[in-house]
Amino acid sequence: MNQIGSKNNSIYPIIRLLLFETLQDDFTTEFPETFHKAMLRLFIILCLSAACLVDRSYAQQIHSHNDYEKAEPLQAALRNQAGSIEADVYLVDGKLMVAHEKQQIQPGRTLDSLYLKPIAGLFDKYRDKNFAGAVSKDRRYTFQLVIDVKDNGPETIKQLEAAIVPYRTCFDRAMNPLAVQLVISGNRPPIASWVDYPSYILFDGRPSELYDDETLKHVALISDTFRNYSRWDGNGDIPDKDKETLKRFIKRAHSQNKPIRFWASPDQPNAWKQLARLGIDYINTDKVEECAKVIK
Repeated sequence: MNQIGSKNNSIYPIIRLLLFETLQDDFTTEFPETFHKAMLRLFIILCLSAACLVDRSYAQQIHSHNDYEKAEPLQAALRNQAGSIEADVYLVDGKLMVAHEKQQIQPGRTLDSLYLKPIAGLFDKYRDKNFAGAVSKDRRYTFQLVIDVKDNGPETIKQLEAAIVPYRTCFDRAMNPLAVQLVISGNRPPIASWVDYPSYILFDGRPSELYDDETLKHVALISDTFRNYSRWDGNGDIPDKDKETLKRFIKRAHSQNKPIRFWASPDQPNAWKQLARLGIDYINTDKVEECAKVIK
């Protein structure tokens, strides 16, 4: 299951949610019952915090590569609780258009219509007076929306910030711990500027880049092409030499408490299993449903 508690660095949204609910308690009425509930939440928070310190294990999640090309954009990934969903975006006449190539842009296929508005609709569906909402009735599940910027990074992000204003609580984990995390990939702005962006916008890092401690807080994950590490086609076993190279990369990313993803990796069941065993966090796939059956 791709759930918040499925890997160490994803326990934090649960902790934030429990803290958020505790701070909302009204201790002026029904004091004993409210107090006991608050104490129970604090006990759970302490246990989860301890787990973060002692358990540095990671669990595999699905990255729905080029999700917009699927028969059911967003919906199929949600049904299979993908932990990461990718959309390629071009800025055209002030609109965030979703397409793999610029010549493939079609009227109406915007980031808002395919992703932002449907996601906001889910939060409305699963919201109540004591809960800010989620993308699913399973309150342990959320995901990251990876926006692969295809042209002007700063201008595209500026337009993105404007686009999510009506849906801010759905994409800002400071406001709602179960909010969808926005991650900028592709044509990213200069690294030095990352710290200047709102905290609800994170970036897709690269192993070749160096980050100071403050910038690292704005990195959601580390990604790279699989071809930089291996030419394995997914059949048989990963060559031992390639396996050791991959393990070194994985160890380095995990030492920074960052999950990793490879694009252009073999996309078939044997490959998913072997990549998962190596400890790769986001399994890149165009076959979400099939992959989910294999790695879950």
